[in-house]
Amino acid sequence: MADVFDLDDGSLTDEQVAMRQTCRRYVDNVLRPFVRNDREREWRFEPEQRLTPELLEEADRAGLRSLGIPEAYGGVALAEGTEAQTFAIIAAELARGDVGVADKLVQNWKVAVLLRSLAAERLQEEWFTRYMNEPQFLMAHCLTEPRGASDRWLPYNSPKANMDTKAVLEDGFWTIDGRKQFISNGYDASLYVVYANTDDSAGMLQGTSSFLVPRDTPGLHVTRCNETIGGRYMNNGEIVFDNCRVPEDHVLARGDALGKAGVYFRPGKIMQAAKNIGIGMAAFEDTVAFVHDRVQGGRVLIEHQAVAVRVAEMATKLEAVAALLRHAAKAVDSRRSNADSLSDMAKVFAAHEILAVCTQAMELHGGYGAMLEVGIEKYFRDASVYLHMDATTDISNFRIVKSLFPNTAGTYAGPE
Repeated sequence: MADVFDLDDGSLTDEQVAMRQTCRRYVDNVLRPFVRNDREREWRFEPEQRLTPELLEEADRAGLRSLGIPEAYGGVALAEGTEAQTFAIIAAELARGDVGVADKLVQNWKVAVLLRSLAAERLQEEWFTRYMNEPQFLMAHCLTEPRGASDRWLPYNSPKANMDTKAVLEDGFWTIDGRKQFISNGYDASLYVVYANTDDSAGMLQGTSSFLVPRDTPGLHVTRCNETIGGRYMNNGEIVFDNCRVPEDHVLARGDALGKAGVYFRPGKIMQAAKNIGIGMAAFEDTVAFVHDRVQGGRVLIEHQAVAVRVAEMATKLEAVAALLRHAAKAVDSRRSNADSLSDMAKVFAAHEILAVCTQAMELHGGYGAMLEVGIEKYFRDASVYLHMDATTDISNFRIVKSLFPNTAGTYAGPE
């Protein structure tokens, strides 16, 4: 069943097919057995004990950590004009095994794309080399704050909407003070990209800078692991910066960091939708197996008309999400003018449709759907998180409307 909704429209390159097969072997032989053999493990409240080191080491051996890393540092060079599509294919496969593990690796890929675009060569050599040598090395992107989360995506380009986190340059060092929350990989990352206000008089688009901050920098404090309902194998964290000083050359983008982060945001939306469809793929596979095996009312479940209709609806939703995702990923790779809006559409559409698929999966399993040891409820929990990851669905819809009707959309979408 794994090849029913694999984002393949018949145009995959030999490279993409090979990568997908490698990832599928990892998922089927390593990741899915790990999750299935201990359903309670993700609920451990000591974040360090949830995932065994072998999971990332096996991913490293399979080459799944090196996507997005420049070839000069041992990374995998993806064919030009196909990167977002390849990211989507591999992210969906990983999420079919476990979306938390997919989150860990996808976050690394996204930050790597940002660093190779903005970081000085010296910093790239230092950190990409270390990343490739350490299978447990994780990276995090620190944008969200307690008083500013999804609204940062609009953006409201006014000094009143500036980041609460501040950075001041003095004597060759940037001093960062503030707090970031809901940060993917935030609890256990080794390297952070941090956004901060560097000009109170300018709007958010002109006054926000980004910085490369190693975990062991004095003044960087990881204060908690957020206990989420889904994706629990990715340790979402909260970070406080208290007189945190980094060298002047650790600035990635000064003043226009949000604009330059488009290389992170656009493929990021694609990968969010791809991870989501991976959850749906797994829920569908398990449900199809169940309805072909379970006997109710004297016949196998799939022979009941009510069950057949629900399964057909699940399949249709998955195909629709896959079609829009392929379309959006190609737009990102070809740098089409509507790539941003299509990425938002794919993210929003996947969030709602995959949650509906997982709801059907739970209902078709009856009482078993809510049982921890069966695993169907996990898909529902994992999918529910995607309603607000990388911006809430409402904020994303505001952005879509703004892109469709730039001259008439309301001020809720903010000035560009």
